[in-house]
Amino acid sequence: MKTTIVGYPRIGSLRELKFAEEKYFRKEITAAELEKTAEKLRLENLDVQRQSGLDLVPSNDFSYYDGMLDTAVLLGAVPARYTALGLSPLDTYFAMARGYQGSEGDVKALAMKKWFNTNYHYMVPEVDDDTEIKLSDTKPFDLFSEALANGVKTKPVIIGAYTFLKLARFTGKKNAGDIAQSVVNVYADVIAKLSALGAEWIQLDEPCFVKDMTAEDITFFKDIYTKILDKKGSAKILLQTYFGDVRDCYNDICALAFDGIGLDFIEGIKTAELVEKNGFPKDKVLFAGVVNGKNIWKNHYAKTLAIIDDIKDKCGEIVLGTSCSLLHVPYTLKNESKLSDDYKKYFAYAEEKLSELAELKAITEGECSDKLEANKALFSQPRSGADKSVTERVAKLTDKDFVRLPEFAEREKIQKKEFGLPLLPTTTIGSFPQTIEVRKNRAAFRKGELCEADYDKFISQKIIDCIRLQEKIGLDVLVHGEFERNDMVEYFGECLDGYIFTEKAWVQSYGTRCVKPPVVWGDISRAKPMTVKWSKFAQSLTDKPVKGMLTGPVTILNWSFPREDISLKESAMQIALAIRDEVLDLEANGIKIIQVDEAALREKLPLRRSDWHSEYLDWAIPAFRLVHSGAKADTQIHTHMCYSEFADIIKDIDDMDADVITFEASRSDLTILDVLKENNFRTEVGPGVYDIHSPRVPSENEIENALHKMLDRIPAQKLWVNPDCGLKTRGEAETVPSLENLVAAAKNVRKTL
Repeated sequence: MKTTIVGYPRIGSLRELKFAEEKYFRKEITAAELEKTAEKLRLENLDVQRQSGLDLVPSNDFSYYDGMLDTAVLLGAVPARYTALGLSPLDTYFAMARGYQGSEGDVKALAMKKWFNTNYHYMVPEVDDDTEIKLSDTKPFDLFSEALANGVKTKPVIIGAYTFLKLARFTGKKNAGDIAQSVVNVYADVIAKLSALGAEWIQLDEPCFVKDMTAEDITFFKDIYTKILDKKGSAKILLQTYFGDVRDCYNDICALAFDGIGLDFIEGIKTAELVEKNGFPKDKVLFAGVVNGKNIWKNHYAKTLAIIDDIKDKCGEIVLGTSCSLLHVPYTLKNESKLSDDYKKYFAYAEEKLSELAELKAITEGECSDKLEANKALFSQPRSGADKSVTERVAKLTDKDFVRLPEFAEREKIQKKEFGLPLLPTTTIGSFPQTIEVRKNRAAFRKGELCEADYDKFISQKIIDCIRLQEKIGLDVLVHGEFERNDMVEYFGECLDGYIFTEKAWVQSYGTRCVKPPVVWGDISRAKPMTVKWSKFAQSLTDKPVKGMLTGPVTILNWSFPREDISLKESAMQIALAIRDEVLDLEANGIKIIQVDEAALREKLPLRRSDWHSEYLDWAIPAFRLVHSGAKADTQIHTHMCYSEFADIIKDIDDMDADVITFEASRSDLTILDVLKENNFRTEVGPGVYDIHSPRVPSENEIENALHKMLDRIPAQKLWVNPDCGLKTRGEAETVPSLENLVAAAKNVRKTL
């Protein structure tokens, strides 16, 4: 058997690409210097994969920002507003990703959405009626040639034509079918050029195949790929799927002229069954995704070998691989100098997963029996982390624990009277800019270079300054700024029993934004209050309400590396009880508005609609309700949700029974507004009026226009005014004028009501 991976992380084992790009954005380095860093990282990745013994090493899995954005550029799908800026190709690319505001113009970034059921975000390609689809970039060819010059004939990776067309946004009268032939022509050209350069395998990623597919969808993709494969020549084409199974189109895929088909045996619930029931074409290579590309736990060799044993008689050649790109896991355990071996022995990051593939390959060939026995021994021994009191508390939950009384309508009246806020109340989502000073002091405190008293003094002053700034700007509901928090999930993980933490396990979320997910090791509980101290202090500084800021149980779980030995539902309920305890403590200490963010609620929604409730929503929504069901009627519960597609679950979101919900909505042109109106959304709502992921400052007029658009669909009595997410990643220079414009715009519109 041979081995391969779907893709590899690209940010650098120590986030070198992130830091280089941010220097470039600040004009501290040139484009040539940025490319030098990028090339160095690519060659390091190439060498690691080659040294591991990987048989088919991918190329073109590198990106400065996002693979979908790269594909749009490859196809020439660059909206005219970006080319009109007259910037260099690299700066045009970054303008699409981040927006641009400068001497050459002022444009917003492309819309950004979650990549299927992950915490990675992709840029949504935009196609208008004047877009000319044609081969417009050389990146796949350049990176293949770069690897070849360094001794490795790679397997180029490109997002497939069907997935591109399904995820692209069409802004005019044209639709996917209208440009399909042009897209086919580009893919045929790409395959021909790569083949001419010497590529033997070319990987086309089609994760959209694991979603629900209609008969029309199947006809569409078959037409596309029949035409592409007719022109493939001598190249071998690998159709790579991931994040689920291809139950709707398995036989259709097998009937097409693909040379290899990549199937996910980890998240693909029915993948093994499909192969068992239908067989697999002997003239094609099965690329079996048997090593988890999304979690950090070691592979259980006995289980994996059982899968291989079950399918090998149904197939011809099998290539062992990862279930998806390793983009979703950290680089290497070699950087974890502080994590105990008692924990590390259970983990495998990207580099270690390469070793797992090599060992699995050797075991299937009758070698490395010692590795198999060691793996069996690891999985046979009990792990620490069990807490009987936690599991018993979950077991005792009853239906009434998930219901808040009085009902929403009565609470809304009570809260209007309690707070006396004006129409269109203004607020922010929580965090304020995490300056270099904030990060340095936090790091010094963690290293023991700054004592707790001095660190608390520093945080106190930051909160004082933040409250005074918000009062000066004129915001109605304030926040304490979250200066003590490193991350909205990691911070809470550090305060909870049952979690462990890594040192360098960074994972790309979008662009230069990286997160370091905590690890759910055991049963989870709250040993002591987590946020009361600073929330209470902030509220003591002002007569205006200050929101208590918490992260919800589903988001904490979704943005962690979860256990694999218990269900996600069980873990979610454990976390929900811990956050519930915090809500009640905040309330008891005079915090009357409490925001419980569920930024990642949509993220883990099963990709197939038939599984939405039974596999996820039937426990995810109750987990949130459990958090606040004990709160008093005059305590206002807010929640927040990040970039995602909410239309199809909007009623479930309303059933969360929060009092106020804020959405990231600005990058999607506030399209959620129509959905809220159509579904008679009862919860008070704050769709973000400007995009905080871009460095540009929105004008007062721009925000006023957004508010008028909102008021056409949302009653003024239910509308809040806020940015679309926390301000942690922004600088103070753009934050202050943006919020000043937000407040001024709200006041101007208020006068017209």
